[in-house]
Amino acid sequence: MVLLRRVIGDALRARRQGQHRTLREVSSAANVSLGYLSEIERGQKEPSSELLAAICDALGARLSELLREVSDTVALAEQMPGVLVPVGGESTPVAPPAVRKATNRGVRQVTTDGAVAVQVRQDSPLKATLRSTRVRPAERDVVCAA
Repeated sequence: MVLLRRVIGDALRARRQGQHRTLREVSSAANVSLGYLSEIERGQKEPSSELLAAICDALGARLSELLREVSDTVALAEQMPGVLVPVGGESTPVAPPAVRKATNRGVRQVTTDGAVAVQVRQDSPLKATLRSTRVRPAERDVVCAA
């Protein structure tokens, strides 16, 4: 099962780090405590829509952009066998463009659509950890060829 709060947290952290900004800078701009923003980025807390909008504003991003990125990540996860829909279940997902097994650090599957790469680690039968990253143009050829 994919936790939406983790995917949202990953997307927020990626945007913040992409801007080379600290948690302190963004928490101050969004008017949220540094500790709470850290918990949101780590997927431990689920932000309200108002708080999510304030964080996006502090990052100079549109809420719709962030939600589209989260949606793309979850859509890729849905295509990975056994992640959101059990293999052989009622609905068998379509294979994504690039899926491979990975052995480093317990990562079970990696998939990409050319713009977003998703790594899945199955923590238990009902819990999976999803990590998504935007693929930079120079990396796209390497990831897609894997």
